[in-house]
Amino acid sequence: YIPYSMAGCFPYLPLLVTVHTIITKKGEIMTHYDSSKKNEKISELAGVCRKNYNINPDLYAKYEVKRGLRDINGKGVLAGLTDISEVCSTKIVNGKEVPCEGQLFYRGINIKDIVNGFISEKRFGFEETVYLLLFGELPNKDTLEEFTEILAEFRKLPTTFVRDIIMKSPSDDMMNSLARSVLSLYSYDTLANDTSVNNVLRQCLELIAVFPLLSVYSFQAYSYYKNGESLFIHRPQPQLSTAENILYMLRPDSSYTELEARILDVALVLHAEHGGGNNSTFTTHVVTSSGTDTYSAISASLGSLKGPKHGGANIKVVQMFEDMKTSINDWTDESEVKNYLKALLHKNAFDKAGLIYGIGHAVYSISDPRADIFKGFVKSLSVEKGREKEFQLYSLVEKLAPEVIGQERKMYKGVSANVDFYSGFVYSMLDLPQELYTPIFAIARIAGWSAHRIEELINANKIIRPAYKAVAEYKNYLNLDER
Repeated sequence: YIPYSMAGCFPYLPLLVTVHTIITKKGEIMTHYDSSKKNEKISELAGVCRKNYNINPDLYAKYEVKRGLRDINGKGVLAGLTDISEVCSTKIVNGKEVPCEGQLFYRGINIKDIVNGFISEKRFGFEETVYLLLFGELPNKDTLEEFTEILAEFRKLPTTFVRDIIMKSPSDDMMNSLARSVLSLYSYDTLANDTSVNNVLRQCLELIAVFPLLSVYSFQAYSYYKNGESLFIHRPQPQLSTAENILYMLRPDSSYTELEARILDVALVLHAEHGGGNNSTFTTHVVTSSGTDTYSAISASLGSLKGPKHGGANIKVVQMFEDMKTSINDWTDESEVKNYLKALLHKNAFDKAGLIYGIGHAVYSISDPRADIFKGFVKSLSVEKGREKEFQLYSLVEKLAPEVIGQERKMYKGVSANVDFYSGFVYSMLDLPQELYTPIFAIARIAGWSAHRIEELINANKIIRPAYKAVAEYKNYLNLDER
């Protein structure tokens, strides 16, 4: 509803939007905005956009523009320096750069050593990883206990926040709910605009602690209002790890097995950071460089991560496999699986996008170390859940996809399974709703974003502003009656 007194402020709204109400499954009345009645006009205007926004692709080559800030081999344009993590996919042999098995380092420590370390000691590793990323060194036992206690103390929301923010106008997409909640927390912070390192560190630690609550509670509100499910809000338990608390708050009876919690913990560690050049982390650097507040910077990073080309890829993997399982008769028949993969590439299967989701990465070529680590745990979980046949299908696709892509496409570098290939399967075995797949990515990556925000504040002190080459032809302005 738009008051008559305000109608003059929005002269085009009547052309674009119709406002009416809908009744949910539980009988509540909710406002719904529908622009379908003016789609014809919008389509006409969109056609004007398409006509006047086209840039000749040849110009990118002419002016040596690296589209996507990467060259034809996938190597990123050097835009900054970071001490937080390193993504390695090549090595120098006889003076030449050649592909190698992928490696990932957090603060100079190999991710495989980090995971093997806390797994061998039968500990949860995400809290230790957060400390390492933020402070650049591994905590000793006393420091880790103290840090875990700090996170537990911060793992609470302002009074009535759940009722006033999360429960009102729940979104169909939890990433939007998460971003809205982050922006709303700005209003509860008396030092919201203070960008000193001390204050930003405090803000980041609070966000790291409450991201699981914001994500899970947003899903519970969505399930209640949109799906007619029962509503339950479990408070996090201070003695539990981040991974345990996610499962504790999400499930009606708060129950989970040790294997479930430990595999989710590994997933959080593997997604916590991935260099300064990935889309959402680069967003963190760009927005931080403007001098804005922490809540605005992190909400921008969430907007980036939401995109299906970034954080939403694992959902596509799960959906692709669901379609595959119904499209082929024998999951162990290599020729049948190959034919399905070819159909994907030729846009004749699944979403007809021409992609095999979960295969290939912007940097890695021979292997993604995160996928390598994940695979061993996935196998154990598939046995516990009785889904070994599906795991075997995943393994078969991982084996055949690079071969099929090599036959059907012109390749500039090798391809292999990435971390999204197995993460969606893991989450499905954990009975996590698909609506939370990307928020769980965010729960992990907030650690990396926080470290990069602090790094940008301490080292750069200069706004990021790359160049764009203008290619439009000059034209004369015409008076209205001459157009």
